[in-house]
Amino acid sequence: MNDKTKIEQVGTVFVPVRNQDKALDFYTNKLGFEKCVDAFYSDGKRWIEVAPPNSGINLALVSYDEGKPTTDDRTICAFSTNDIEADYETLQKNNVDIVDEKIGKKGLFSTNVSVESPMPPQFSFRDPDGNRFLIVEP
Repeated sequence: MNDKTKIEQVGTVFVPVRNQDKALDFYTNKLGFEKCVDAFYSDGKRWIEVAPPNSGINLALVSYDEGKPTTDDRTICAFSTNDIEADYETLQKNNVDIVDEKIGKKGLFSTNVSVESPMPPQFSFRDPDGNRFLIVEP
């Protein structure tokens, strides 16, 4: 018999950043996230959480002593959107570092049409600290 935990959901994703003020500006002004928490705790450390409007999961913009930056090109987490074209254009206009062009196909599925890749439309971008994220339109 395997015992199970009482964990109910993912709470917060740690995103290591060099400068919390610059990161906060990027996530709120370039991505349109909301600031959920901005507080100081032990030894004067700052805890900042941001999230897309109505999201159940926050990103914690933690200093490097709280979280370790990736040393390769791994994706930290994925965001979902209901309009990938609009988000792609917005991030381009906001000079966000888009890593790759849009991947996948968009459109209606039909039994009369074959699609080479069933992959949903998606693209990746990096924040100013090099953290990589994926945006997907399910």
